[in-house]
Amino acid sequence: MGARKFFDRIEPNFTKGGKWEKWFPVYEMVESFLYTPKTVTAAAPHARSYIDMKRIMTYVVIATIPTILVGLWNTGYQANSAIAAMGQTDPEGWRQLLLASLGIGFNPANPIANFLHGFTYFLPIYIVTLAVGGFWEVLFATIRRHEVNEGFLVTSMLYVLIMPATAPLWQVALGISFGVVIGKEVFGGTGKNFLNPALVGRAFLYFAYPASMSGDSVWVPVDGFSGATALAVSASDGVQALAGEGITWWGAFAGTIQGCLGETSALACFIGLAFLIATKIANWRLVVGCLAGMIGFSLLLNVIGSADNPMFAMPWYWHLVLGGYAFGLAFMVTEPVSASHTNLGRYIYGALIGVMVVMIRVINPAFPEGMMLAILFGNIFAPLIDYFVARANIARRVKRNA
Repeated sequence: MGARKFFDRIEPNFTKGGKWEKWFPVYEMVESFLYTPKTVTAAAPHARSYIDMKRIMTYVVIATIPTILVGLWNTGYQANSAIAAMGQTDPEGWRQLLLASLGIGFNPANPIANFLHGFTYFLPIYIVTLAVGGFWEVLFATIRRHEVNEGFLVTSMLYVLIMPATAPLWQVALGISFGVVIGKEVFGGTGKNFLNPALVGRAFLYFAYPASMSGDSVWVPVDGFSGATALAVSASDGVQALAGEGITWWGAFAGTIQGCLGETSALACFIGLAFLIATKIANWRLVVGCLAGMIGFSLLLNVIGSADNPMFAMPWYWHLVLGGYAFGLAFMVTEPVSASHTNLGRYIYGALIGVMVVMIRVINPAFPEGMMLAILFGNIFAPLIDYFVARANIARRVKRNA
């Protein structure tokens, strides 16, 4: 109650005419983060709903919690397993000092050791993302004299979860800067962007610094350890070769394989997706369309087959759990701003992404992942899809009433 009174007391200093008026976006950001906004619609018509921007963003962040927890454990598990395999009993660095001081060490059989080791990679990336991305958000809000939108909380979390644990922090800062400024703010800010800002930042790093953002040794943050990703193995030797690398479908589904910080567990992603659909934050038509497009095109390529490309034979259920498909389906395809807004358009939009991700993975060997590019491709066509759907609806009504 004391904090509430404190904010009420200093608020006049930040409102119009106050001595700190230009810093109102900073005040509003902190106050709305701690408390429900007091502002209401002042002019008719009124639309009352328990859903506001803050609640929507809070729900999305809650939905990412399973992927965060599994990601922390798996990142540490992969690093600890690599350390054990290489016979490194005393790795150098502050992580060794920290875990040794806690009496834990680098034991892959110890869940706490795995979780804490993974946390030491997650936390620096998240802090840099919040600090740098938050700086750009506050800067643009101050210049435009509008509120700092809660959307950045979601953008920052999604951006971190699609980053590899080995990403240099300066690249993390550069990527989130590009994503926030070029992917969102130049178009007017949250709600006006037509591309997913987190994916824009990740795509920029992917093409600007491919050696750090792709390859065989990027996923496990242990010097000297290398291993091909599941999709890279499948592209060169077929999906049957995954067993030789110790990768099973259930392992990929649960999240015990190498990958980015939050993308490895399809199960955790689907738990978050179920929460978003149940709370009506995510539209189920987008999910159905994306699954239908992926499954249908996978089955078609399975029937066509190829003597030279083993990816033609990859079943749809492997596409479902490998790479960033599950994470993209749960948190990127369903993102309401950059997706289609008509019901029929949502089916088409989702199906387009589902087809494109399989096409990129199978037919274009330069990009074995595919989900990131497929979603950005869908973002570009979403307004066009809605336009034609709306025109078709108008034409149908005109014909019916003629």
